[in-house]
Amino acid sequence: MAGGVIERARWRDVFGHAEFRALFLAGVLSVAGDQLARVALSVLVFDRTESAGLTALTYALTYIPDLLFGPLLAGFADRYPRRTVMIVTDLARAVLVAAMAVKALPLLVVILLLLGLQAFGSPFNAARAATLPAVLPGDHYVLGKAANDMVVQFSQVLGFGTGGVIVVAVGTSGGLLLDSATFLLSAVLIAVGVRRRPAPPRAADESHSSYFKDLAAGVSLVTRTPKLRALVILATIAGFYVTVEGLAVPYANEIGGGPKAAGLLLAASPAGAVAGMWLITLWEPEKRMRLLGPLAVLACVPLIACFMAPGLLPTVVLWAVSGMASAYHLPTSAAFVQAVPDAQRGQAFGVASTALKSSQGLGILLAGLVADQSSPSVALGVMGTAGAVAAAVAGAAWARARRSRSGVVEMGAG
Repeated sequence: MAGGVIERARWRDVFGHAEFRALFLAGVLSVAGDQLARVALSVLVFDRTESAGLTALTYALTYIPDLLFGPLLAGFADRYPRRTVMIVTDLARAVLVAAMAVKALPLLVVILLLLGLQAFGSPFNAARAATLPAVLPGDHYVLGKAANDMVVQFSQVLGFGTGGVIVVAVGTSGGLLLDSATFLLSAVLIAVGVRRRPAPPRAADESHSSYFKDLAAGVSLVTRTPKLRALVILATIAGFYVTVEGLAVPYANEIGGGPKAAGLLLAASPAGAVAGMWLITLWEPEKRMRLLGPLAVLACVPLIACFMAPGLLPTVVLWAVSGMASAYHLPTSAAFVQAVPDAQRGQAFGVASTALKSSQGLGILLAGLVADQSSPSVALGVMGTAGAVAAAVAGAAWARARRSRSGVVEMGAG
């Protein structure tokens, strides 16, 4: 948090902002459709290849654009009006997903379209994240982000939980077309419900700077500030427990399930996250920040039980507990965004988002390789064990950063 005494906001205060309601509903549509597409693509690849490694690889590829272009593309959110950036990228993604629904396309072309789809997500997410603090002042932002993240997770529950059923009913192409429609509706909501704002002001010596200079500035801002750096490191622990998403389809197959079982497994983690984020909003800000490290450890520990390949119901419970603990991302990201000056929020968010999604993509890819050499259950157990150790180390780094006199407070709260 930025420091000082924080006056608690109320839920009705947050939803009293019309612009937030538009951004809120747009996020629900976009995320639910996106998770539906992930289920469809996972089923498509596994049906064609019958390979857990290739299924996980395809899922991991959704994070590659963030690794290669995330910070650079996120800079558009600081150079152009953020409302325009969101609308344009939503429309572009609608077109790309619709193209992916063409059955005659080779798998390689579908994967290339998928990479383009994810690349457009970087500037959209950066613009949306940078807009929220302008729409919601003070603690309204923290509570608003909680509401947003909870519904994003609930949208994943809907998209994942019903994804298997929908794919069985309408096929992979039908699922992708539904995803395209969600991006179109999201663009309409933003166009109608979010007011126009100019691009954030830039210093005279920055107005003609290159994207690469912006990228360097964003990286420098994060790496030279101890608390920002520690927050990003904690966020990347997600790379260990997110592996449940990449291996859900082959894991469901291992325990004797199918697409419907995979959908339930995929829904477990975001369902737990919804409950976890609701609970964490009831805590005092100081308690939230103090427990970031322990919660990161707890998010990984349930995966260790996957070594034993328990049945569907026990696994759903384990993954839900992991998701509940993953709610530590809420105070982590809120503290990060609020600490960055407005003119650099898009770029800094891009850097942090790239670190997060790169860790997720690499984690899923590694888990897929381990699964091909052993089994999905062993791969998940290995990642859970390694993640718990890494989270303990990251938590210790965060504790040291909090004790340091240098950090986000000295930067200004933007």
